[in-house]
Amino acid sequence: MWTLTDILFPPRCAVCDGLLKPSERGVCEKCTPKLVRIKDPRCMKCGKTVTDREIYCPDCTMHAHAFESGRALFLYNDAMKNSIYRFKYAGRKEYAAFYADSMAEEYARWISTIKADAIVPIPLHKKRLKERGFNQAELIARRLSEAVFVPVCTDLLIRQVATRKQKELSAKERENNLKKAFKISENDVKLKTVILCDDIYTTGSTIDAVATLLKRSGVQEVYFIALAIGKGF
Repeated sequence: MWTLTDILFPPRCAVCDGLLKPSERGVCEKCTPKLVRIKDPRCMKCGKTVTDREIYCPDCTMHAHAFESGRALFLYNDAMKNSIYRFKYAGRKEYAAFYADSMAEEYARWISTIKADAIVPIPLHKKRLKERGFNQAELIARRLSEAVFVPVCTDLLIRQVATRKQKELSAKERENNLKKAFKISENDVKLKTVILCDDIYTTGSTIDAVATLLKRSGVQEVYFIALAIGKGF
């Protein structure tokens, strides 16, 4: 059932951006099949889809990661790319509700087993934050926090270097690109277990950089949750 707000500002599909019917939530019927949810079997480390014979994906087999494990909701295919692009660059902040609610629906039980002290969104550099007007990871994290009853912490991390966009770089370049990119905003970190939240996971270089920093500051366990995950490694 639509509210007055929905009538005045009709909700749009988070994939094609078309107007939704009153019976549709988040994504229209036509676009629902275009979103590929990550299901078992999955990599025991990063959560990417693997075969029945694999425990870890090729990336996690070849490279050690600083985080404990993670989960992502959708495969980063063309439909998801277009959705996230409009979310980040066309001001479709309302997509965050569909993203976070879907993540909570799929992973609330997994999150509860972690017993995290906080959900921590990956921060943007102040220059990029000013250009965009919002941090996409923070919007998702705040809504997710409300759904799974885990506090969100947005002031723990600072992105002190305006790094190049990760999608433009190779795996090795991504790693080098993130060296000294982040810093902790406080000297005494009391959190012991955190879940990092980001929109896209590909090689894990961003999550690794932040997890390494957090563990050096006293955090014992670092997990991550992402909206989408790529095939690259």
